[in-house]
Order: sequence, then structure tokens, then C-alpha cells
Amino acid sequence: MATPPAPGIYVPVPTFFVSKKAATYDPIAAPVDIDTQVAHSLYLARAGIKGLVILGSTGEAIHLTNKERFEVLSGVRKAFEKEGFKDYPIIAGTATQNIEETLEQLKEAKEAGAQYGLCLVPGYFAGASTQEGVIRWFTAVADKSPIPIMIYHYPGVSNNVKVVPSTFVTLSKHPNIVGCKLSHGDVSYHAQIASSPSIDHSAFATFSGLGQQLLPVISVGAVGAIDGCAGFFPKTVVKLFELSLKNQPTDEEVQKRRLLQYKVSTMEEIIVKFGTVGIKEAISRLRGFGDRDGTRLPLHGGIPGDDAEWAKWKGIVDAMEEEENSL
Repeated sequence: MATPPAPGIYVPVPTFFVSKKAATYDPIAAPVDIDTQVAHSLYLARAGIKGLVILGSTGEAIHLTNKERFEVLSGVRKAFEKEGFKDYPIIAGTATQNIEETLEQLKEAKEAGAQYGLCLVPGYFAGASTQEGVIRWFTAVADKSPIPIMIYHYPGVSNNVKVVPSTFVTLSKHPNIVGCKLSHGDVSYHAQIASSPSIDHSAFATFSGLGQQLLPVISVGAVGAIDGCAGFFPKTVVKLFELSLKNQPTDEEVQKRRLLQYKVSTMEEIIVKFGTVGIKEAISRLRGFGDRDGTRLPLHGGIPGDDAEWAKWKGIVDAMEEEENSL
């Protein structure tokens, strides 16, 4: 039976495209920028991030060709090997609805060096979707996938298809399905999956996709988070995770983790409001990787309001930066 990803904080990294200043820039579809992709990935690994999700929703997977997917994945893997991060966990996202194309992407992901696949719940036919259909779709993918897969439940980009806890129980029994990422705010569903006595949690790991609920979901059995804010404040989110694990914290640690959760939750609101665009804006402004508005169409421009909007976040950004620099 396959082993799930290790507990910890993972980052769903954006895909970087070449700057508008580059000679190869194309406003319709700027080429991928492997050098910046690698630099950001190494920055995160050195900051204590457990692993990366590459080509997830943050990574604009649906905007890339399969050739570009391979270039991004293999470029990061080669850099990790060169810099001493041998076997560093890479989870490759898929967002296709077609089973054969999903399998093709998973096969190429393995060839590029990814150890896991994160497969988005198909949602095009949301009105006609059933739990049995979801089970059969994931079973078909898992049966033939060359790497273990995880269930990516993100109703916001899956036409609000809902996957109920009993479906996770069923799918958790498949030897090639090793976990899930829950990108929604239903903590009760997190508990019903991560604490379910009907799931072997040594073989099926539950990750939240939202750092703003890290402390509470750890208490009900989640093993970590795949969190966008950790892409620009990695040490702070890792510290919150470490404090969240403590079963007998001191009074000081209780106060500290509550304050950290407050700060992280407040900072996460920029992602709630602007999504991938907000993540790229923050990574560019705070860490110097990529253009602020470096997305592909139909995403266009940085955060609405530019400097005036960014100024509204100064208080929490400064508080998080102070925390990050202390670690």
C-alpha cells in the first residue's frame, strides 16, 4: 500500500511566467519562467516547508499545456536534486475532467519527478453529479495511476460539487488513494473525515487547504495544510503548525498559537478576496519573485486598486513580517 505525504505545511505554488520586460514575453500566453519557479521553490524548502503542490489551482494548471507542465515539474525536481533536497515531496495537480487525460498527466508527472498527484473533483456536470459517480471516477484514475493520488475537494472551482464524508471513507480504502486536500470552510466535514474511525489514517492523510483554520483542524485529526499564505510567510505558518501539534502546551504557547492563528487568518483574507492574483501580488511585493500581475488570461492585472489596495493590508503585512523575521 502506498504511503501518504508526511504531515506538515505544504505550499500550492503559483506558476511563474516571464516578465513583461523579457524578450520572449507574449501578452497572450507568456512562457513559463523556470528560473523564478526554481528560486521560489528553493526559498520555501529552505524555510522549512515540508513539500510543494505544483500545478494546482494556485498554479493556474488549467492555463498550461502538458508540455509546460512537464517543464515546470522537471525543472523544480532537477533543482532540488542539485541543491541537496533529494526526494523532496512534490505533489502534481490535475484539473482535467477526462480520465484518460488525467492519467496522461499523472504519468508525465511521475516522469518529471513528482511522487503524488492531487486530482480535482470533476465538476462540469455538477447538476447531474452523484457520489457514486465521484467514487467511480476516482477509482478509475487510482486503478491506473502510476503514482498515489489525493482527492482535491475545492467546491469553489468545481461548480460547487459537494463530496460527502462517506465518499471519502469509501475512497480511502483504495490502496492508491492516500489522502485529501479540503479547500472549504466546513470544519465539521474536516472532523468527519480526519477523525473518522472508519478511515485508516496511517494510509489516508487529511490536509486542509486553508491556513486560516489550521489550529482547529489539527485538533480534529488533520495532519497539516496546503496553504497559499505559506508561499510568502512560510516560517510563520510552519511555527503555527508546530504549536498546533502540542497536546500539553504551556499557557504561553496557548496564547502564542492563538495570536499566530489570528495573524495568519487575517492575512489569508487577501487570498479569500483575490485568490491566485492576491498570492502572486504578495509573493512579488514581499519576496521579489515574479511580476505582481504575472498571470495568464483570463486573469489580468494585479489586485484591483494596486498600491491603494495593498496599503489597506499594511497593518497585518507588517505584523506578519515581524513574526517571519523573528523565526
